[in-house]
Amino acid sequence: MKGIMYHYVRPETDYLPSLNYLHVEDFEKQLNYFGNEFGFMSKSDLKISLETGRPTSGVLLTFDDGLSCHYDHVFPILKKYGLWGIFYVPTQVFESKKVLDVHRIHILLARISPDILYRSLLEIIEEKHLVDSFRPGFYDLTYSTQKNDDHTNSIKRILNYFISYRYRETVIDRLFELFIPENVTTEDYYLSIDDMEEMADCMVIGSHTVSHSVMSKLSLEIQEDEIKNSFAFLERENLINEFRTFCYPYGGFHTFTESTEQLLDQFQCEFSFNVEPRDIETHDLTLRKQALPRYDCNQFPFGQVRTKP
Repeated sequence: MKGIMYHYVRPETDYLPSLNYLHVEDFEKQLNYFGNEFGFMSKSDLKISLETGRPTSGVLLTFDDGLSCHYDHVFPILKKYGLWGIFYVPTQVFESKKVLDVHRIHILLARISPDILYRSLLEIIEEKHLVDSFRPGFYDLTYSTQKNDDHTNSIKRILNYFISYRYRETVIDRLFELFIPENVTTEDYYLSIDDMEEMADCMVIGSHTVSHSVMSKLSLEIQEDEIKNSFAFLERENLINEFRTFCYPYGGFHTFTESTEQLLDQFQCEFSFNVEPRDIETHDLTLRKQALPRYDCNQFPFGQVRTKP
């Protein structure tokens, strides 16, 4: 029983030339590989595994961040092959109408040379901003498996982990003022409500918090709001159907706490996904359903980012 995680799945793009994404052609090749090697889990297979604690063989597809490419490119391919997946959506974008900070960082890195961006960040950032620099795992466990240059890793660690959320948005706003003059809209970047309503007929929509924050950086009260309000939004829009499920932004055991898992139990979440590259086993289903492991798609054939010229 293998959970597989995807983010951007799309064709080539001139607007974001250095974006790390899985090419849609390689996605289709990988689905064929999974089908031949492991097969795919059905929704009923997953229900039985959750009820009995016995893993079912096959692959379970998951897609994070509620990106527009999931409707434009992933959804048609899954329908073509009679497959399904779980799409984890951060709900803030539907109410704030502003692209999330995590994705604005992606845009900056996809448009601007990392060394230039890093130098500019150092001119903006102040020591008082970096309140979480020494948290366990925030340096040694972040981006260790990604093939990034040192400046890219430093930018992502500073803006995703080290910086206080009190200052983060303002710092990224300043970088956008310097480098991204045009407006990037949520309508261009994310799934719409109409997209998700159509997808929910045969796919599963899950919670990815409200704001896509690192949960371990938040107070227990704010963690509760992130979980409660994200599920409440999905319920109001009638997007929760067969499963009530969640996945942790960023992932890894350094990104959430035991209290986070207890809150998910409290809000009757049936299961949650972490990022841990191994199969789902009996002890996961019986003892820790709120931290199920899953692989990144790039750990399997056809899942790598194409080499850029």
